[in-house]
Amino acid sequence: MARLVIVSNRIALPRERGGAAGGLAVAMRDALRRSGGLWFGWSGELSDAPASAPQIVTAGKVVYATLDLSHADHRAYYLGYANSVLWPLFHYRLGLFEFRRDTFEGYLRVNAAFAAALAPLLQPDDLVWVHDYHLIPLGAELRKLGVQNRIGFFLHIPFPTTEVLTALPGHEKLVESLCAYDLIGFQTPNDLRAFTDYVVNEARGEAASDGTFAAFGRRGRAGAFPISIDTDGFARAAEHAAGAPDMKRMSESLVGRALIIGVDRLDYSKGLPHRFEAFDRLMERWREHRSRVTLMQVAPPTRGQVAQYRALRRELEGLAGHVNGKYAEFDWVPIRYLNRTFSRNTLAGFYRLARIGLVTPLRDGMNLVAKEFVACRPDEDGVLVLSEFAGAAVEMGEALQVNPYDIEAMAQSYDDALTMPEEERRVRMRALRQRIAARDVHHWVQSFIEALGAVHGEGAEAATIVTPPEDLDGLAARLRSAERLLLLLDYDGTLVPFARAPDLAAPDRPLRDLFTALVAKPGVRIHVVSGRRREPLERWLGDLPIGLHAEHGYWSRMAPDGPWVAMQDVNVAWKPAVRRLFDQATAATPGALVEEKTASLAWHWRMAEPELGAARADELWRRLEHDLRDGPVELLRGEKVIEVRPRGVNKGRVVERVLAQLEAPMPTIVAMGDDGTDEDTFRALPPEAIAIGVGYRASVARYRVATPRAARAFLANVVGKP
Repeated sequence: MARLVIVSNRIALPRERGGAAGGLAVAMRDALRRSGGLWFGWSGELSDAPASAPQIVTAGKVVYATLDLSHADHRAYYLGYANSVLWPLFHYRLGLFEFRRDTFEGYLRVNAAFAAALAPLLQPDDLVWVHDYHLIPLGAELRKLGVQNRIGFFLHIPFPTTEVLTALPGHEKLVESLCAYDLIGFQTPNDLRAFTDYVVNEARGEAASDGTFAAFGRRGRAGAFPISIDTDGFARAAEHAAGAPDMKRMSESLVGRALIIGVDRLDYSKGLPHRFEAFDRLMERWREHRSRVTLMQVAPPTRGQVAQYRALRRELEGLAGHVNGKYAEFDWVPIRYLNRTFSRNTLAGFYRLARIGLVTPLRDGMNLVAKEFVACRPDEDGVLVLSEFAGAAVEMGEALQVNPYDIEAMAQSYDDALTMPEEERRVRMRALRQRIAARDVHHWVQSFIEALGAVHGEGAEAATIVTPPEDLDGLAARLRSAERLLLLLDYDGTLVPFARAPDLAAPDRPLRDLFTALVAKPGVRIHVVSGRRREPLERWLGDLPIGLHAEHGYWSRMAPDGPWVAMQDVNVAWKPAVRRLFDQATAATPGALVEEKTASLAWHWRMAEPELGAARADELWRRLEHDLRDGPVELLRGEKVIEVRPRGVNKGRVVERVLAQLEAPMPTIVAMGDDGTDEDTFRALPPEAIAIGVGYRASVARYRVATPRAARAFLANVVGKP
């Protein structure tokens, strides 16, 4: 059995066991004990200088390895980037994240240090499971050190939509690091969908319905693994607490009043001010609840060094004082606000006494308090009021689900819960209890570990799909020494990233400098073979001593001083009918546009809303297939573009024309391209030629690089340009 290695920001050491370890820590320890394992992470201690080697503690079959952090690294990595940038951004609080380049560098530096300390401790068959947003770059850092183990990652907080994530400077590097993992786990299908949307729409990768993805040069698998709790442990804790002196005191203090309970870290993502305001509205609108209901909010302090958390604490103290000042009686206080920590057993007793459990975050990855409240109700009574923005809402449909931003609706949900008939309360609670009992934290741990093990069995599925750097370096060295070299290069998606509109992809200065350096090398000739119209190619590249081929070879300018020559006998009588279909699709798809070429038409939807654009593209494709079957044209589907071109016009014809002009001896031939039209080029090459694919799609190319940036880097290596 493979050894399990857990990596987390903080470690629950054995000596901390006395009631401090939560259900997740208990489940992790159980999994480690079964197979033997290693738990690695920050010790929680700070020192004047960063530690270079971990401290090792062994307890039975489990090894605990911890690193201290320096004060500077703690400020940058933990307080700075992790909790002042990623935490607010991933919780959709764009106004609160504070990006600074130095904290990002500190975040990367600590992850690199963790990797350097962890790598020597790993055994060849270890399964490595990394946890949460603090350690997103850790997998990539381990890969840099040559670690080939199966590495999984689980994100405990939400993964934001592309629109939100792209507000983060350097978001590409962050997601590229995430893609170094073989298996990525998210809390909910919505989080998974946000990740795959980014992969497809921003990273130009691929994502399939089975969770497989390809991006930044790697293939992996992603899935939704909703985290849960130790349901049996919480149920036992609730039973144990039932007769405890604290619970007796609590019951006596309520004197028959209904208890509403909230248990949350003091964090702006939890919606605590909204919760207090809704309780104020309940007291105002439903006077019958006055003196009969008590809201007890347990909010342990957290991240007190961060200004937003200090401000939140002051705000909540003010709101609690305001409500109590308005409605309190000499023998009743509406809100009991407790800004401290309680043991799990005590909380379980509170949950069991409460009529209502409030879990109303503005955004949360899962929120296990919802499941804890349910697990602590063996009486099958009580009502859970749950935010629709908590990950738990996906699984807990029997809760009263609310929008925490709607204060009136929140207050109404409090009243609905307080007045709900007992039979309905029991029906809802029974269903919730059955569901969380069937999928507890042990099930969650086991399902993730099994999925990570299965990735390894798929071979190429988890392997790097780009050509290894050492092989590319060897190929570049071989091409540098070639006496004659012919380069056949696609443009869009190969040398430049796709632009939002066709005319916005002009070459930058480094690309023009790269062309100049290549053609200055003796014996090197370049032909750019593009699907673009000849006018922009002429405008952008016409002054360079290279061959240009437009519209997939319909137009060719073989030499810098030569004329543009068109293919003969090409039928374009079909264009008006296709143009009408394209115009109809454009009118129905904001952001789409039609590009008309001499002998073809292209419908682009890169600027359209992704889901609408994809749906319209599918409809248009089916219509074209029906209307143009057996016609003189062929359909091409590329990166957010559909093109109709005459049969026989393809890039393979360019290869024929270029080869026909070559003189003996034959040069070394290299072709590079990223999509299906470039496969025509690759298939027309002589057997000894070299084909290099760019991106992740299936290709006959022997070599593969991930992105246009990587393609340029390879060409710079060929010319010896740094």
